[in-house]
Amino acid sequence: MRDRILDELANEGILLEPEAAELVLATDDPLGFTRSVLASMTQQPLVLTAEHIHGFRPSPSVPAPVVPEALHELRNGPTVPTRITCSEIKVLKDITGNSTCEGNIIDFARCFNDRFKKIKRMLARRHELAGCVSVAKATKFDREVRMIGMVNEVRTTKNGHKLIEVEDEEGRCPVLILKDNPFAQDSIVSDEVIGIVGKSAKKGDMVVLNELIRPDVPLRGGGMQPSDSSASIAFMSDVHVGSNTFLKTPWDNMMHWLKTEGKDEIQYLVVPGDVVDGIGIFPGQEEELEIDDIFMQYQALAELLKEVPDGIKLMVQPGNHDAVRPAEPQPTFPKELVNMFDSSILFVGNPCYFEVEDRKILSYHGRSLDDWVGAVQGLNYNNPLEGMKEMLKRRHLAPLYGGRTAMAPEKEDYLVIDEVPDIFVAGHVHGAGITDYRGVKLICASTWQAQTPFQRMHNFNPDPGKLPIVHLGTGRAKMLDFS
Repeated sequence: MRDRILDELANEGILLEPEAAELVLATDDPLGFTRSVLASMTQQPLVLTAEHIHGFRPSPSVPAPVVPEALHELRNGPTVPTRITCSEIKVLKDITGNSTCEGNIIDFARCFNDRFKKIKRMLARRHELAGCVSVAKATKFDREVRMIGMVNEVRTTKNGHKLIEVEDEEGRCPVLILKDNPFAQDSIVSDEVIGIVGKSAKKGDMVVLNELIRPDVPLRGGGMQPSDSSASIAFMSDVHVGSNTFLKTPWDNMMHWLKTEGKDEIQYLVVPGDVVDGIGIFPGQEEELEIDDIFMQYQALAELLKEVPDGIKLMVQPGNHDAVRPAEPQPTFPKELVNMFDSSILFVGNPCYFEVEDRKILSYHGRSLDDWVGAVQGLNYNNPLEGMKEMLKRRHLAPLYGGRTAMAPEKEDYLVIDEVPDIFVAGHVHGAGITDYRGVKLICASTWQAQTPFQRMHNFNPDPGKLPIVHLGTGRAKMLDFS
């Protein structure tokens, strides 16, 4: 039926938005309903959207679209109302319950357009880009021009210059960065949005760059401003329950501290993904598993988390090893898994913006660090905090499309860092660290897994068994070592 509707609309030169398609298919007579919606319009649209469907007022003989619970859950992720609210934690942005993508070309175009528009607004506020013109018009002026574009391609010429192609809603433009320009040494990644100040070449077929402008986070002197909060928040990533390299002794040491000294110090505990080791994540993984059943892995985790004192609010999100879709943004865990855990635990998606004690926190598992390390000169797994700085500079968690970080093209790009957080935490790479960048507290949240055979083969030494803690009142941070 879906194909028949798409064909009929295509014959009329009309595209069907994925969310609108689901609403239409939920009716008793999808084709008849679609025809009724179009017949009610004074002007045929280019794209039939969910707004058109919701705005349609059917006659009694034409049923209004009803989205059954099963379809809603398939589209949006699990509906777990008791697990996504907490009086002390306010979730500001999370894909859970809001997913609409089907992975078609319309989805991708819409998602990339949303990314461009959001980051363009950030750049347009920079005084260096005042009076910017569209990419298509940039080569038509015999003067200095300013423009904002998304990077489509980056390459080096035979003479050692850097040539990039940028695009916006109106067109594309090649930009030349001469090899003696300091910006020629800068790592420019595909699909990031940048501002350019330059001048049209003599032939008028490209712009020669003078200055490259990134959205970056604004400089906030002094970091987090003190508040009257007396609470502290701790972060423990990459638990990897089920692996035969899970570090039981450091975990027990940490839990003992939480139940003694820590119960009065820690009020919030965040677990940013890879809570279990998973099944079939990489070739030969079965040889490294202590628990080879995914449900038993989560049951074992649930038992471990029961030791967390009742006074500590616990928030858990998925990573690339967990039993959720691998494409980011990731909705939270399905109900079958959530129901194994204590009902007081807050389950969220990845990434997640949330607010605690008037502090905005961005928690992201960190899968894209694999792509950042490969794309930006000077980055390595031993210092993941530098990779997190690159995300903040570009105001995007994972701009590089087609790498190791799979992307789910939603109606908006949930990986844009549109709000500047007070604290930005990530895991994934099994490192540990704390630093500040332009007033944002950066946390790399360690791991509870020893060195794996894969890490040994690549001579990578993890930094496990550590617990970073931030005082939400003073902003001071520390790292406890339980290894």
